[in-house]
Amino acid sequence: MKTLFFQLESGAAGDMLAAALLGLVPDPARSLSRLQAMGPKRVSLSLGRAERCGLAGNVFDVSVDGVLAEVEPHHAHDHDHDHGHGHGHHHHASLADVRATIESLPLQAAVRADALEVYGLIAEAESRAHGKPVGDIHFHEVGTLDAIADIVCVCALIAEIAPDRIAASAPNAGGGTVRCAHGVLPVPAPATLNLLSGIPWRGDDASAGELLTPTGAALLRHFVGQWGPMPLAKVVGAGTGFGHRVVPGRTNAVRAFLCESGEGDGAGPNGAATELMCNIDDMTGEQLGRACERLRAVPGALDVSLSPLQMKKNRPGALLRVICSCDCADGVAAAILKETSTFGVRRIDCARYELARTFTDGDLGGAAGRVRYKLGTGYGVEKRKREFDFGMEA
Repeated sequence: MKTLFFQLESGAAGDMLAAALLGLVPDPARSLSRLQAMGPKRVSLSLGRAERCGLAGNVFDVSVDGVLAEVEPHHAHDHDHDHGHGHGHHHHASLADVRATIESLPLQAAVRADALEVYGLIAEAESRAHGKPVGDIHFHEVGTLDAIADIVCVCALIAEIAPDRIAASAPNAGGGTVRCAHGVLPVPAPATLNLLSGIPWRGDDASAGELLTPTGAALLRHFVGQWGPMPLAKVVGAGTGFGHRVVPGRTNAVRAFLCESGEGDGAGPNGAATELMCNIDDMTGEQLGRACERLRAVPGALDVSLSPLQMKKNRPGALLRVICSCDCADGVAAAILKETSTFGVRRIDCARYELARTFTDGDLGGAAGRVRYKLGTGYGVEKRKREFDFGMEA
């Protein structure tokens, strides 16, 4: 299994992610040439080298009409950063314009789909931040081309590397405030905060300013399937991508690691799940049974169980535990609050070791008829289990 892992101690921006990924490809110059050919015509790309705090890495430069975009501006015009680029921010693009631009680029279908999805996440986050419909959000023309280039490059590089899974540490959003055209905003800025919904993150340095940009957050949200420490695996490649801004005391870098693990050689978790729990002592067995049946039918619920408890005032009670997919946890929690008497639900997000599952049918002959088996493989394990209720009438 090939895992791509991002270390995000100094947050992330689109150019930082692209620079780190270019450190993982066999021939960075050749990959950069391909990226240039598939990007917007007004955009030119270059790759340089730098050293900070004794760490060497790549710097990914995006120029629009010959002008270097040194710092990623915020996207929507309502809170454009005053970065002193020298651009005239007079032209704006709608999400439809952005989509048309991406659609016009000579991209592989999968890369185009990823790029459209990432920019859609940005537009949705800006829409929520400004309280306007997505169709009413407009983006600065030059900043839009910068972001499109970063997004397309990251999507294309990930397609070239073709990892089996992508994981990342909790991103550092920075701290303090960031000055925008219409005032001072706390870090993370509203659109970035919206993109971080449901993702573990931290902001541990009030002097760092903004470390995680909207484009960086959107790319991570789209691609990363597992958050937490680096999985136990063999590192076969590493790339470092520096941001353009110099942050005192920080390298301001993203590090990308390409790791390989095989079955039975210490492979880490290959999935994730959320565990929701509550203690109940004021429902009858009939009521709890009905609640469990309804919870099993909620989209995203994977397993529902009850365990006996001794609760306050010596009351017999039950621990209700529901395992569900992470992206459906909010809906499952709401269902628990609706179907049971509890006033609160505890949540634990877990890494998960999962066997790949397939099903096969067999014929036992005679009156026994056909039977279905569930097959599980992975981590050096192969097992088969007969499905007890296959073919039984409800």
